This record gives sequence, structure tokens and C-alpha cells, in this order.
Amino acid sequence: MNGTLNKVILIGHLGDDVKMHYFEGGNCIGRFPLATNEIYINKTTGEKITSTEWHNLVVRNKAAEICEKYLTKGDKIYVEGRIKSRQWQAEDGTTKYTTEIQVTEFTFLTTKKDTEQKQGGYTPQTNEPPIAPAGNDDLPF
Repeated sequence: MNGTLNKVILIGHLGDDVKMHYFEGGNCIGRFPLATNEIYINKTTGEKITSTEWHNLVVRNKAAEICEKYLTKGDKIYVEGRIKSRQWQAEDGTTKYTTEIQVTEFTFLTTKKDTEQKQGGYTPQTNEPPIAPAGNDDLPF
């Protein structure tokens, strides 16, 4: 392989709701922390240990708006993206550093809205009949 690769795949739970930031010109970004857990048994004590790693995720524009609309703290999500480090000057003059995951693809795995629907806490109101899949008897298989 001649090139390099900067790709991250994570499955985890949101540590907070999506925080939106809007810019002139209509662009926006959403930021939220994602927790991934590693669970193992301490061989000496037999104790179950959970180690949590926190990741700072950034989504942009329409993807950010979708995440803000459907995700809340505790929801489980699959994300793909790339690692991006940046620095800035704080108000007190110190240089601050952060490492973020710039999200390029995502899939909602479980959301609180899904859980509420399954438990009967939320029922969408619609007058439309359910849509049945259309069959095609002309197919040779």
C-alpha cells in the first residue's frame, strides 16, 4: 500500500445530547461525546473491570441536524470517520489541544425514541394505512 489511511470505526453510547453551533452562511456543526467500553476480568482478583474511553465526535451540516433531531444522551450509534487534532488559544492565552473524530458515516443503533415506541410510550398518529410490499409474480426466481 503506497498511501496512508486515517479511518476510525466506533460503536458506543452518547455521553450527552448533541450540541449545535451555527455559522454565517448556513453551515453548522454538532458535537457530542461518545463512550466506548472494554470489559475484562482481572486475573489476580477475578474482579470484572470496565474501562471507558471517551471520544469527541463532530458532525457537519445536514448530518449534524439529523443527529440533533434523533439522538439523545445514552443512545447507541455506529460511526465511521477520521481522527483530527487541532489547537487554539484560550482567553487566558494558553494553548489548548483536542483530538476529535470527524464523522463521515453513521447509523443509529438504538435511540430512546425507539425504546419508547417498543414500550408503548409513543405512538405515531397517522391516517395512512400501512404500506405492504409490492409483489412481482413475473420474476423467474
